[in-house]
Amino acid sequence: MEGQNKSITFDGREIRLTTGLYAPQANGAIMIECGDTSLLVTATKTVKKEKGDFLPLICDYEEKLYAAGRIPGGFMRREGRPPERATLIARLIDRPMRPLFPSWMRDEIQIVASCLSLDERVPADVLAVTGASLATLLGEIPFYGPMAAVRVGLIGDDFILNPSYREIEKGDLDIVVAGSPDGIVMIEAGANQLSEQDTIEAIDFGYEAVSELIKEQEKLLKELNIKQIKPTLPETEEALYKYLDKNYSKSINDVLKNYDNSKEVRDNELDKIKSEATNKLDDLKDDNNLKQLITEDEKLIDSDFKKLTKKLMREQIIKDGKRVDGRELDEVRKISVAAGILPKRVHGSALFQRGLTQVLSTTTLGTPSDAQEMDDLNPTTEKTYLHHYNFPPYSVGETRPMRTPGRREIGHGALAERAIIPVLPGKETFPYVLRVVSEVLSSNGSTSMGSVCGSTLSLLDAGVPLKAPVSGTAMGLIKEGKEVRILTDIQGIEDFLGDMDFKVAGTEKGITALQMDMKITGLSVSVVSDAIKKARPARLHILEKMQEAIDKPQETLSPHAPRLLSFRIDPELIGTVIGPGGRTIKGITERTNTKIDIEDGGIVTIASHDGAAAEEAQKIIEGLTRKVHEGEIFSGVVTRIIPIGAFVEILPGKEGMIHISQLSEARVERVEDVVRQGDDVTVRVREIDSRGRINLTLRGVSQNGGMSYPEPTPTPVAPLN
Repeated sequence: MEGQNKSITFDGREIRLTTGLYAPQANGAIMIECGDTSLLVTATKTVKKEKGDFLPLICDYEEKLYAAGRIPGGFMRREGRPPERATLIARLIDRPMRPLFPSWMRDEIQIVASCLSLDERVPADVLAVTGASLATLLGEIPFYGPMAAVRVGLIGDDFILNPSYREIEKGDLDIVVAGSPDGIVMIEAGANQLSEQDTIEAIDFGYEAVSELIKEQEKLLKELNIKQIKPTLPETEEALYKYLDKNYSKSINDVLKNYDNSKEVRDNELDKIKSEATNKLDDLKDDNNLKQLITEDEKLIDSDFKKLTKKLMREQIIKDGKRVDGRELDEVRKISVAAGILPKRVHGSALFQRGLTQVLSTTTLGTPSDAQEMDDLNPTTEKTYLHHYNFPPYSVGETRPMRTPGRREIGHGALAERAIIPVLPGKETFPYVLRVVSEVLSSNGSTSMGSVCGSTLSLLDAGVPLKAPVSGTAMGLIKEGKEVRILTDIQGIEDFLGDMDFKVAGTEKGITALQMDMKITGLSVSVVSDAIKKARPARLHILEKMQEAIDKPQETLSPHAPRLLSFRIDPELIGTVIGPGGRTIKGITERTNTKIDIEDGGIVTIASHDGAAAEEAQKIIEGLTRKVHEGEIFSGVVTRIIPIGAFVEILPGKEGMIHISQLSEARVERVEDVVRQGDDVTVRVREIDSRGRINLTLRGVSQNGGMSYPEPTPTPVAPLN
């Protein structure tokens, strides 16, 4: 077997490409490698479907644990449902690819990126996105590419391209920029309250690198003598659209320009016009071309009616500067906010509404053992902040079966999660595992940003000391030739019929998350920059409304939330606390009725609904881990008697032994002649032997019966790195 090997030198790294060797029955296939990360990306197109009014594009990312030399967990010991991260990478491939296929295509296209080997220094996701473009071009599938993606990180004051996982964790920015020859087509970002200007500079920096990769792809096509196929619009597709344009444009315009109409009324009026047009098509028997088209696919009237509505709505915005609900281009819809709307059995709750978009967010405080274990290729092994987003059918007035979360729900939840993470308190100050659930009760645009706002409110209501509140808004765009209009706080119809959905979340200080998707083949950095800048006043306006409802965390937690104490012990003494077979820690939990978690770094977290019980458990653990020195005096209780001596608990959970020879200056025949079980005694540490056993003595120690245990000095909690 032989293939063709090519390489691209990019940012000091070599990207290796192998074509013509793998997956010979796919239309296009390429092995793309950098470092020890290897991905096989394939693109396959089937024959045209008889039915359908949409582009049936499927993008999948396959993650196998053998790529990292690991065996899957669970009973089956094989990969099952894709982990959340794999779903997010599949979306990362889909989002920049979809606008670069013609919307009128009906052929089924499937792109599959399989990670076969993973190098922690080279994340696989951006390689998979660029590989999807290459596989599509090699398969000679109609495509407005090439397309490429890069990741930009920020370490100190320096932008870096395609950082490693470790550099991503250390930096203040993680942004993926994807673009085509026409401009930027997708942005996905998380940031640590980064200023708008720094964010724009990072996007510009990333697109320059994207342009280099696009040129390299064009060069590769020439070397392989592969002709790129540019899509051309079939003539027959225009017949029905022209008929609708001629006969129904005025009626549609009348509906769109009636600014007093609610969404429900507007949608009903447009549906009536579409039904009327459909019924009259039976009278068009003299137009054979049109009649044949309608017979082949009755659903085409839906897509062409949408196309006409899109054109008229866009003309209205470009020419009149007015939107279908009468708002100005930079105007935010009416906002209603309420915190603490549910009983305190729910630890925190809030309701956020903007226009007809309404989101109910709840917060649950959990213990460290509630952290989610990650069984994927990401080096991070657990998550302590979870954001789950639900989108029930009633939120858009529809009926459908309620199933497990789909890609959209997972993607929106991950975006809201990313927006909040930079402002969460550290483990040392608030050691709870947090789960926020956002229930979309009504949807008319930007439910993900509604989830961000609702999450902030519910976290504050739960008493979580956020570093700063976070708000978000979605920006839209209408582009006709050189005419560009940016829309603030887009609603559903502007999302569906517009060219851009750009979600911007952040604090008053700066940006925490971005997500931009396009329906056109590219946008200049200057237009993206303008959208980011115009989002700021909208975000701050929303933030002001949120702070009217709740502007700081509740001072007391819900009585139904667990109480946590967190402190640090010497990691070398973790085994002492756990004990042989876990007997020691089990004994402490049973004695105090608490739940105890110990991390490898020595952070101990005690959970209990009884604060006094948690403090008792802390004293026991601190006693077990406190270092005892020779010569120290302790008051303790005799816990048990053996023929050669007595054991005394000198600290909670820590015992020493008084040998019979150390019970008195005089000779002692029986231990019970001096002390009995339960006696209070004052002892001195005589020695600590080579095995760490504590030997005590009563000799030369005055007895002050009834003395309590001395309070051990608490171990200070050091900052966590």
